[in-house]
Amino acid sequence: MRIETTAVRAARGEPTDGWLRSDSGSNERGIPHVPGIDLSTTYGFHRSSSVAESMDALLEGAHDAPNPVYARLHNPTVARFEDALAQLEGADAAVAFASGMAATTALLISASGEAASRRPHVVAVRPVYGGTDHLLSTGMLGTQVSWVDADRVGDAIRPDTGLVFIETPANPTLELVDIEAVGRQARAGGARVGASIPVVVDSTFATPILQNPIALGADLVLHSATKFLGGHGDVMGGVIACSEEWAVRLRQVRMVTGGLLHPLGGYLLHRGLQTLPVRVREQQAHAIELAERLSSHEAVRSVHFPGYGEGDSELVARQMRGPGSVLSFRVKGGVSAAAAVVEGLRLITPAVSLGSVDTLIQAPALLTHRVVEADDRADAGVSDDLLRLSVGLENVEDLWADLEQALARAWASAA
Repeated sequence: MRIETTAVRAARGEPTDGWLRSDSGSNERGIPHVPGIDLSTTYGFHRSSSVAESMDALLEGAHDAPNPVYARLHNPTVARFEDALAQLEGADAAVAFASGMAATTALLISASGEAASRRPHVVAVRPVYGGTDHLLSTGMLGTQVSWVDADRVGDAIRPDTGLVFIETPANPTLELVDIEAVGRQARAGGARVGASIPVVVDSTFATPILQNPIALGADLVLHSATKFLGGHGDVMGGVIACSEEWAVRLRQVRMVTGGLLHPLGGYLLHRGLQTLPVRVREQQAHAIELAERLSSHEAVRSVHFPGYGEGDSELVARQMRGPGSVLSFRVKGGVSAAAAVVEGLRLITPAVSLGSVDTLIQAPALLTHRVVEADDRADAGVSDDLLRLSVGLENVEDLWADLEQALARAWASAA
């Protein structure tokens, strides 16, 4: 199936013999058109031996079991979202969590391995989401990190390296990283130290509609599902698409640490996937138009958008199916002018997060990346006058009118 059909149909569970199924004679039982929400925290049983077998399977990281036993071990509603996301990413499996940071935390714990063969070192490329940067830099999970340029990943791999972490397009500068090239470096570096080094790609900005890192040689794909996958600003979650081997490890971490996604969240995220292609492409069209207009505005110093950087066009064409709908831009006049633009908007909402149907704007240095040290922010291109714009589904002319009036006021004040 093509991706639009997969987005709508994946893990819906309709019977293959039509909407109505005959039980016996003329009696017909209607089949629910929309999958239900299983809110149960625990599941009864009749035979102790049978439920013990289910318990053993789930503790070993199985995808499901005849009896879910307890919601921390398995939930059917969440599992449907996981199965649908895995299909969209071309992965064997997916594991969902309560947030993107819960997913990242489980990933780092899983990558460290068993105590006897602990691999607590991570090679990462900046910029990444501020919370991820903070988690890696502080070492609060016992990991060490080497921050390197994308073309130096292989050189930074050590015998205790457990993971290579990249984000592309990167938050908030929209810088692109060549996934295939990083994969080659990871394999070469791993061969040098006698280990297999997995590559994880945070693909939140691209979504499965525009980019599939596993097809490009990555091992795991991370999404803050709160963003585009949900798409309406009303559900928080995270998800990792991966091999079944990795999924087993992630499920085991999730059941012990309790970072599970609530069933209602699983339901909303599964529903969000069904409109994801339509939303992403329409928002992208708006973003392309706004990027063009911003790039020629007298109050704008520079625009950061996939395809705008040196060498971007070739890489976008090779590993993406479009630039997406998040862009950032620097305002002339420094941090005060940037603040004036944000505070002067009347339609666009000043708020963190992204990927929603409504347009959001924020200054990363003040909010999402404030936990990153100032020098590290500067080195990663996260300047104080940078604004990140997540473009929604409003009429593009209304969005531009709002941006234009706010930019004009800020420019007049700075002049």
